[in-house]
Order: sequence, then C-alpha cells, then structure tokens
Amino acid sequence: MKNVFFDVDTQIDFMYPAGALYVPGAESIVDRIAALNRFAASHAIPVISTVDAHSEDDPEFQQWPHHCVVGTTGQQKCGATLLSKRAVVPNSPGSPSISGVQQIIVEKQTIDAFSNVNLRSILDELRAERFVVYGVVTEICVKRVALGLIETGARVEIVTDAIRSLSDEAGAGALAEFTKAGCTLTTVARVCEG
Repeated sequence: MKNVFFDVDTQIDFMYPAGALYVPGAESIVDRIAALNRFAASHAIPVISTVDAHSEDDPEFQQWPHHCVVGTTGQQKCGATLLSKRAVVPNSPGSPSISGVQQIIVEKQTIDAFSNVNLRSILDELRAERFVVYGVVTEICVKRVALGLIETGARVEIVTDAIRSLSDEAGAGALAEFTKAGCTLTTVARVCEG
C-alpha cells in the first residue's frame, strides 16, 4: 500500500508557549511528530508538511492574531520535525520538483492546505492509498486536511496522540466528524509498528 504522512502546521508559533498562536499542550507532541517523520523517512514514505507562510497584512489576521509571518522565528517548523532531504513548495503556480525528497513543505496563507495551488498535483503524483495525518490544530487545519484527503478516496488515519486542539470539546467534535466521514483513528505506536 502506498503511504503518505501528513504533518500539519508544526511551527514554532503554534507548538510552543511563547508562540504567537500557541495551541495548549502542543509542545508535548513535538517528539511524537518527529518520531513519525523519522519513521516515514526510514521507510521511504513521503512526508507532506503544511506550513503557514503569511505576509504582514494577510486577510487571515482579521480573524486570528499575527502568526507565522514569513521570515520570523515563529514561522519556522520545529527543528525536530524537519527531515534532511526536503523541498519547499510555495503557493504559486509552477511545477514543483519533489523527486528524491523525503519531506515536501507546502506553504499556505489560509487554514486550508488545499488553497496551495500545487497540492492537488503533488497528491496526484504521489498516488497514495493511505494518508497518516497529525499536527495542529485538530478542529481547524487538521480537519481541513483530513476531510480534503477523504475526498481523494484514499484511506485516512488520524494519529490521536500526535494532534492537539484549542479546546477539548472542539477536539472531540472534530474526531467524531472524522470518523463519520470515514477516517480511522490510530496512535503513534500503531503507526510505527507498521
């Protein structure tokens, strides 16, 4: 089965208490996310990592505080989640080269990863039968990724001990929505067992 791992928005502004839009408890899952990314790399499984890449005046800041502005420390991915062979795919038309890379970093300016004009062509090229999804925020960006991937017809698994939500209630609601849509819930241990 062709697998692709999906690491959602594991950036400093979200993952650590000093971040501009900190997700409560997110720092506790950085090691798990790093383990999943390393597992994928060691098994030649591509990792797609979404990242916010905002300009100073992005429309999203009408709803959310400034965060993940390009060039700031907060916009960077957590170092432990980075793989050595990676390519950054900006949200501009083109033909990104993903040949030979372990990690495809997909930039976005909205909560929806599918707003990156290149993501669908990357998914078409990878032809995954199974997506393993983790990161932040469960009820926002993880939700958009999971529900978008379900539409591809592939199996989608949510790693429940490698996600975090802004509130327990919202997180539980998102998990219920995932299972209703056809996603499977799993854990880091189960994924890494093979």
